[in-house]
Amino acid sequence: MSEISLSAIVAALGGQLHGDGGLQICGLASLESAGPNHISFVSNPRYQQQLVGSKAGCVVVGPSLSGAAVQRGFCIVTDQPYLYFARLTQLWRATVRSARPPKGLAGAVIHPSAVVDAEASVHPTARVGALCVVERGAQIGAGTELKARVTVGEDCVIGARCLLHSGVVIGADGFGFAPDGERWEKIEQLGAVRIGDDVEIGANTCVDRGALQDTVIEDGVKLDNLIQVGHNVRIGRNTAIAGCAGIAGSTTIGAQCTIGGGAVVLGHLQIADGVHISAATVVSKSIKKPGHYTGFFPLDDNASWERNAATLKQLHTLRERIKKLESEPKP
Repeated sequence: MSEISLSAIVAALGGQLHGDGGLQICGLASLESAGPNHISFVSNPRYQQQLVGSKAGCVVVGPSLSGAAVQRGFCIVTDQPYLYFARLTQLWRATVRSARPPKGLAGAVIHPSAVVDAEASVHPTARVGALCVVERGAQIGAGTELKARVTVGEDCVIGARCLLHSGVVIGADGFGFAPDGERWEKIEQLGAVRIGDDVEIGANTCVDRGALQDTVIEDGVKLDNLIQVGHNVRIGRNTAIAGCAGIAGSTTIGAQCTIGGGAVVLGHLQIADGVHISAATVVSKSIKKPGHYTGFFPLDDNASWERNAATLKQLHTLRERIKKLESEPKP
């Protein structure tokens, strides 16, 4: 089973359907990327323009957007569209994703002691170390080496001449949950990870699969040890990231960038090509121009640091006092 009808979705999850229940849905997608046989969702009225312009076959919306959604086309109206979407991802994984057949054998040089499924696809000259796991539908390119205990998740693709060091996890679930009262409902992560050619990934680094679209690491990227790459992140060609950095979900990092160790890049940001970020910097807004960026408090002895930190908390008050003084008539 590779698709599901709108009527079957509503029968399983509820909601009020406006449109033809016989429409067959072949995938879940964002408003921007959805096509006529995709289903998407929107929960925030701020995205009404994207809703109106979306080509999705059906959109899950709340009551506040029902008018615009009905005027646009097919929709399912529910009180909690984000929670509905979370349950829809679970339904999709249970009824559609689990039914897909694995890909055929591509041919490889395999150690005699290895246990390999008859339908596995590992390219010739790929090298797979001890205790590695390559899940169904994953592809490993020619000349790529997986060191011990590497995991490559379902449907993830790794290009040619890559090197993944011990403990790397490609394609674990992204961190996605919808609130349901006092508990959290899991959003199944239905995308994958696509890694280009000549990529090296350090030990115990994790690259999460996308929620709907894929997480993408382009050609020539170098990742150090213990890096977290969140779901739907895109890292541009030949970018290098040092150890213990964290990239939150849905952020795009340009080509030829460098990110220092322990730096944190928040989610849904855009980082231009040629940006260089110092170690331990927290990037909280998009960077649109190339250059060197730094954002951390200088090292000092603890007593001085505490005094300076206390002064920082008073900067807003001091600024208002200065503005008031400057606005007073001069004698």
